[in-house]
Amino acid sequence: MSQVNDILTINILMAQLNPIVGDIDGNTQMVIDSVHQAESEHKADVVVFTELTLCGYPPEDLLLRESMATRIELARQKLAAEAFKSTVILGYPQKIEGKMYNMAGVLQNGQWIASYAKQELPNYQVFDEKRYFTAGTEPCVIDLYGIPTAITVCEDIWHKAPLLKAKDNGAQLMINLNASPYHQQKQYQRLELLEAQAKLGEMPIVYVNQAGGQDELVFDGASFAVSAKGECRVQAPQFEEGLFPVTVSFNPATQKATIEQGLMSSLPNRLSSIYQALTIGVRDYVTKNGFKHVVLGLSGGIDSALTLAIAVDALGADRVTAVMMPFTYTSQLSQNDAQKQAATMGVEYKTISIKPMYDAFMAGLSDSFAGTEVDLTEQNLQARCRGVILMALSNKTGAMVLTTGNKSEMAVGYSTLYGDMAGGFDVLKDVPKMTVFELAKYRNTLGEAIPVSVIERPPSAELAPDQKDEDNLPSYEILDQILEAYIEQDQSADAIIAQGFDEQTVYRVIRLVDINEYKRRQAPVGVRISQKGFGRDRRYPITNGWKAGV
Repeated sequence: MSQVNDILTINILMAQLNPIVGDIDGNTQMVIDSVHQAESEHKADVVVFTELTLCGYPPEDLLLRESMATRIELARQKLAAEAFKSTVILGYPQKIEGKMYNMAGVLQNGQWIASYAKQELPNYQVFDEKRYFTAGTEPCVIDLYGIPTAITVCEDIWHKAPLLKAKDNGAQLMINLNASPYHQQKQYQRLELLEAQAKLGEMPIVYVNQAGGQDELVFDGASFAVSAKGECRVQAPQFEEGLFPVTVSFNPATQKATIEQGLMSSLPNRLSSIYQALTIGVRDYVTKNGFKHVVLGLSGGIDSALTLAIAVDALGADRVTAVMMPFTYTSQLSQNDAQKQAATMGVEYKTISIKPMYDAFMAGLSDSFAGTEVDLTEQNLQARCRGVILMALSNKTGAMVLTTGNKSEMAVGYSTLYGDMAGGFDVLKDVPKMTVFELAKYRNTLGEAIPVSVIERPPSAELAPDQKDEDNLPSYEILDQILEAYIEQDQSADAIIAQGFDEQTVYRVIRLVDINEYKRRQAPVGVRISQKGFGRDRRYPITNGWKAGV
């Protein structure tokens, strides 16, 4: 803090970090280490952490544990005992008179001098905070080294009421603590929102967001600060952990706060941001859950090729094993491409034929299958042989299986339960097929990774002679547009048909989506990159009598 010609200047550090849900001791130590670093390296006056820092976000039903409140209180006492030189603002859950609140607390000179209960509790998409928390009603405006400063939490900034309450209580600066998950274009939505809110409140806003992966969610950081006119003056990097400074000046005569121009990190383009989200999602799911290694089936197709590239970029080649599992219908080109990519990426590579076990299964089932025609059963059996191999390798080595199904396939059930769906994490679960192609091409711009022939040839499961995906499905270009309209935008069949899509195709696709809900319920978790993925976002009953078009 400094003062020149009556102008007060303070240094705020945005702590864009990656807490682990439930690791209260570890998260508390992360806060302590970060504050000491902010003070020693950045001369911080204020260090701002994110929403529910101490328990991690989202804690879900961990909040129902009786010991949660006790553990959080012990963590707050430990932080107070540190007697930091700077003011620390961070989030935590707190039970008050039998009710749980999503809190932000202000720690100064070893004392918790103020607290704020989140007023707007989101209960849509991936959020269900009303299940756990009671909404606060009062603003919190503190004297922050002479600057009247409001504290708010995440969803509060998406509504006018908390902002206007703070303004009415004299706030000239707002600090907003966030755990805001990534989806495509999310950062631009945040920037547009805060431009409007800053103008409405006539005050600068400092927006601090969490980074890192938690199950299907990825938090992209990208913390930033805007002026009272809504101009972005500081932009922290997206998908990067760290401490990022914001300099705030305050004129007591005019009672106006100003954000000084600071770090302006460029935001990645669409494909780069998706790729980074997928990479971080894999890295944190694998490492936070204690796995040292992953294994995946490398078929010579584009989905497994992209999954391998992401896995290597997330974990390193020494932590990835690729397994080619050929059968009668596996082309030599697929085998060559898989071997080439594995060599290019430097991963351990195995070839295990499924023919002996497939033949054994068919021999054992010969009496039961007598008099029946060959159909999808035999194709699914091939996929299940591969699933058994990968799970056996997982059990023996402790490696987690990465599955390779994309969103288009998961939507219409173009996958096999206990076969290619068997595993611990589906990297591409929320990535449509057309985006898979885009990402594969993008990854090759960063360095050789995926053979060009894998990208250019028509997709095939290679479970039958000369099989192509589009023998059984609409073209992916058409399919993905219908799926986006139906799943992500919740449009009706009639609304989709009105856009020019073939009526029979639309009804067929919608029926496939609806009847395959039971499969998706049994699928591994995967990274969410859209506004509505198959997970916390979309909760449809498996058993239901709803008919499209009625």
